[in-house]
Amino acid sequence: MQRMKAGLVGCGNISAIYLKNLKSSPVVEIVACADMVIEKAKERAEEFGVVNVFTPDEIMQQDDIELIINLTIPAAHASVNQAALSAGKHVYAEKPFAVSLDDGRRTLEKAKEAGKRVGSAPDTFLGAGIETARHAIESGLIGRPIAASAFMMGAGPESWHPDPEFFYAPGGGPMFDMGPYYLTALASLLGSMTRVSSSAGILMPDRIIHSGAKAGTPIRVQTPTHLAGTVDFENGAIATMVTSFDIPGGSQLPRMEIYGTAGTLDIPDPNFFDGDVRLRRAGSDEFEVLPPVFEPINNDRGKGVNEMVQAIRENRPHRASGELAYHVLEVMHAFQRSSLEGKHVIIESRAGYRQSNS
Repeated sequence: MQRMKAGLVGCGNISAIYLKNLKSSPVVEIVACADMVIEKAKERAEEFGVVNVFTPDEIMQQDDIELIINLTIPAAHASVNQAALSAGKHVYAEKPFAVSLDDGRRTLEKAKEAGKRVGSAPDTFLGAGIETARHAIESGLIGRPIAASAFMMGAGPESWHPDPEFFYAPGGGPMFDMGPYYLTALASLLGSMTRVSSSAGILMPDRIIHSGAKAGTPIRVQTPTHLAGTVDFENGAIATMVTSFDIPGGSQLPRMEIYGTAGTLDIPDPNFFDGDVRLRRAGSDEFEVLPPVFEPINNDRGKGVNEMVQAIRENRPHRASGELAYHVLEVMHAFQRSSLEGKHVIIESRAGYRQSNS
């Protein structure tokens, strides 16, 4: 099978692992790097042996490139996605799918009009950790799933990230930064989400950058940093979820658990592709570690790109889809809307292909 030629746009921190992993891809060949700061593109291209370097506008005009891998900052995801689709290319983007729901909808509409695929991270739900949990649920090991919990509790990234302001801008915060991992995993395990009720706030507004050239610089917090709520699922299950950058002392709460009529699953951190899945059957006092459904890999970013291209070649739907990413985006917005408006928010979209086992 001939590899699909791809161009990577956005050569920041996350680009290195994509370039490293996709270098050995059997279905994708990265032939160009692009960035608004051309020096960044040149540096990454040289580091990973990529021949061509372009500006973001130039890379869209390259006829031999069929796929754009969009690793820009969240505020640019939608515009780069739409530019790629307008240029007649498939596109796969980092999370979140977009900052606004309108931009997310326009991206899906443009993909349909262009007859091209749009995919989105996170693809960690395709890893051995979440897929082992999915297999356990579908095999009936916990009976009928009835509830879940998901907790992302920690300090903000200003303690280690040299340029963390975007984490506290609209489209950032713990929900938009880490929520996609948790909500995508929940959608994969439990199916579509239908209703959200929550509270959200900025509980620690005074932030200072601790590392790099900007150390000592204050951060303007423009988005909620602690969000807590409940999510209802189409299959009747109810999840409790908290995402927070306001817990400097850390937490002992589980990352994620799924509760069923016949047992409980302890799910590994959905930010990673691996980790043990533990099962405690009803009536037992002990958790048992389930064997993984395939060999775990700790950081397999780019797996969603490979799966999408394989799906294109086989003329079937892909799993890390724009529809799933838009569904997660709608739920994330619903956490803020519910708190702001003081009411339940009904989710209109659905998770899409093969995400539901209800």
